[in-house]
Amino acid sequence: MRHERVPRDDRRGDQPSFWTSPSDDVLRTLGARPEGLTSAEAEKRLARYGANIAVASTRRSLVLKFVRRLTEPLIAILLIAGAISGAIGDWQSFAIILVIVLFSVSLDMVQEQKAEFAVDALKRSVAVRASVRRDGRTVELPVADIVPGDVVELHAGDLVPADGIIIGTRAALANEAILTGEPYPVEKRLGPCDGLSPADAFNALFGGTSLVGGEAVMLVVATGGATRFGAIAASIQEMETPTAFEQGVHALGMMILRLTGFLVLFVLLTQLVKHGLSLESFLFAVALAVGLTPELLPMVITVTLSRGALRMADRKVVVKRLSAIHDLGAMDILCTDKTGTLTEAKIAHAGSFGINGAESNRVTELARLNSHFASGMRSALDDALVAGTCVSVQDWRHVDDLPFDFNRRRCSILIARGNEHEMITKGAPESLLSLCSQAETAEGAIVPLDAPLRAKIIDLMEAKGREGIRLLGVARQSMAMDRDHIDLTDEADLIFVGCAAFLDPPKLSATKTVARLAEAGVRVKVISGDAAPVVQHLVETLKLPARGMIAGEEIAALGQAALISKAKEVDLFVRVSPEQKSRIVQALRSSGHTVGFLGDGINDAPAIHAADVGLSVEGGTEVAREAADIILLAPDLGVLADGVAEGRRTYANIMKYVRMGTSSNFGNMLSMAFASLFLPFLPLASVQILLNNLIYDFSEIGIPFDSADAEDLARPKTWDMNAVLRFTLIMGLLSSVFDAATFALLRIGFNVNVSEFRTAWFVESIATQILVIFIIRTAQPFWASRPHPVLVATSLGALAVALVVALTPLGGIVGFVPLPASILAAITGVTLLYLASAEALKHAAVSPQRPKKSA
Repeated sequence: MRHERVPRDDRRGDQPSFWTSPSDDVLRTLGARPEGLTSAEAEKRLARYGANIAVASTRRSLVLKFVRRLTEPLIAILLIAGAISGAIGDWQSFAIILVIVLFSVSLDMVQEQKAEFAVDALKRSVAVRASVRRDGRTVELPVADIVPGDVVELHAGDLVPADGIIIGTRAALANEAILTGEPYPVEKRLGPCDGLSPADAFNALFGGTSLVGGEAVMLVVATGGATRFGAIAASIQEMETPTAFEQGVHALGMMILRLTGFLVLFVLLTQLVKHGLSLESFLFAVALAVGLTPELLPMVITVTLSRGALRMADRKVVVKRLSAIHDLGAMDILCTDKTGTLTEAKIAHAGSFGINGAESNRVTELARLNSHFASGMRSALDDALVAGTCVSVQDWRHVDDLPFDFNRRRCSILIARGNEHEMITKGAPESLLSLCSQAETAEGAIVPLDAPLRAKIIDLMEAKGREGIRLLGVARQSMAMDRDHIDLTDEADLIFVGCAAFLDPPKLSATKTVARLAEAGVRVKVISGDAAPVVQHLVETLKLPARGMIAGEEIAALGQAALISKAKEVDLFVRVSPEQKSRIVQALRSSGHTVGFLGDGINDAPAIHAADVGLSVEGGTEVAREAADIILLAPDLGVLADGVAEGRRTYANIMKYVRMGTSSNFGNMLSMAFASLFLPFLPLASVQILLNNLIYDFSEIGIPFDSADAEDLARPKTWDMNAVLRFTLIMGLLSSVFDAATFALLRIGFNVNVSEFRTAWFVESIATQILVIFIIRTAQPFWASRPHPVLVATSLGALAVALVVALTPLGGIVGFVPLPASILAAITGVTLLYLASAEALKHAAVSPQRPKKSA
């Protein structure tokens, strides 16, 4: 059945701002009534719109997951090489390749569960049942049965089951932090509203949020996937764009595939022209193909990344997707939400000020007394006040109070101490100021609240608001000693004392972290659902380098091409929706950047999912943590900069294997291919080629343990296949030149037989392949950079095994024979000369990586 959805507003490229219409118009459009739908109407709408399920299952068949991974070029090459090895009887290579492929594919399939777990976490954030008006009465129904036009009754503590507008309210207060990132509870009242952002929609409620105070009656406008919550769920379930790491591995696989195809066809054609196509020639060409295959690449990558993950775990960073370590090192733009990442995500009392703007303990004392003795609903601001240094309340006693309500937007208490009876009122500063006729100075004097003073106080409050500070006004009035109650008429002719100030405090470590990231070539962009003054004040407080600012309303009017251009120029994004956060990340990735996103709320989950590397923090919502690739357990964001360095070290070690493997394999295979043109016999038997490849691969298993040069950690680096191909061709050709010299030396200088030739060239080939790692592992002179002991052990150990097999009677099994000392001395000389040439040529082979486009 085709389910219809509430139509989107194509002009905005976003979901419709239904809250901007009068409630009567919305009722009329939906064919709804305040008393609710009938069961028959609801049943028809359920068939039309579908169940109110914002989060659908993402479970995919294990078979489909498995098959999809087998189509990757690198895995496909390994499978072909394994099949060929089995066909020619090389069962050891067949088994090794099969185990490596299964291990790599299984690891990837486990990582894919991340998206499914994120959706499961979203499901746990959705209400299960709700109170709905049906057939003239209120009934409890499963949330899945709610349809557009239903009327839902909500009470404090309820999760909102869908998107809709308020048609009735009694002091309703909603927590929308999961969607907007705003830590302060939001007052909900009747509309309509002019704001286009959900954060401005005081007359609307959104699925997945919760009512934390009062009661509300909501007319359901959007259900299921048409809700804001549904859009977040859909974005998490979308197929991810391949990350920088995945694109690099894919490109490497394609390059190896092309080189393999070229060499195999070349050998087959030359053999066909010279000798006709024989079984031996075919097996030789097949062995070349297997020799060019980097069997251990998936395992080396996995071990390298796993080592990085262990080191990051020591720094209290949990890595959920191993390849994210590389992407973190390649990251050149970090997008971060404000709340919970740059701030503490909690409301704190930041001080108080009097009518002259100076710090005032008197205002703080009065505000805390009010919060301590007030009855009724308590707000997060009250909690922040009483969490501070306690004022002495033991001398005061509670007499009466007028609890807070949303019509008055204030609360008053009457307290007594000795001969004093004092009424203290706190609330919205502007409305409270209008009830005052006098003001109290810092010295305690009472002065008239004339127009100039009133204007001065209003200017002061507006200036604080521009700094992102939330204010509560405080006023007082002395009362007669015989008063034992107060009423609304007493809230007049008050004495204005000042304001208590609140903010979400910044994380002090953020400034240092951003500076470290900037030094490492990572630009930080703040993407927040908060208002511009709040974000601007935070950036100024933390002294973050930032260029330009753009709001969500402007982003909604931009096409993707325009957004790509704008996103590169702007560092501050304010009042953005979850969908827009994701659009910004995708725009930056489209312009060639490797992007990380750090966030902690459900509203951040789409952007976390869309980034090359998604990051969250331990205190983030479960949905954000499940969507993330990396989770920071420590509150100090400095561990993020440590992670960037670790990612670059990991990339440097992976590239050592790639450069060493592709250049050495290509050089050796090219040498054998050309030798087949001039020699009356094949330079190595197929089993000897496979033995060379196996020992050589073993020598490289120490690479993941190696250190990296400071130059490798200084700037972001990504896979550059042109640079890899350049290195492969230059160093591979150098290897082939020395191989040709070895061929000539053996055939012309020593006039060796076939067995001696193959043995001598095997020794020269394996020695140059293995020892060159100490040359190409560093851009510095090889003696200036010490390799890790594990790499030394595996390399020299593999070389020792190769020499033992080739030069002792053990080699007879595969056709090797002992060599005279003169030939061994000549081979040693060729090897040393090759290593010296490689040291001299490596700087030309390693071309400087092209800088990324500025952002």
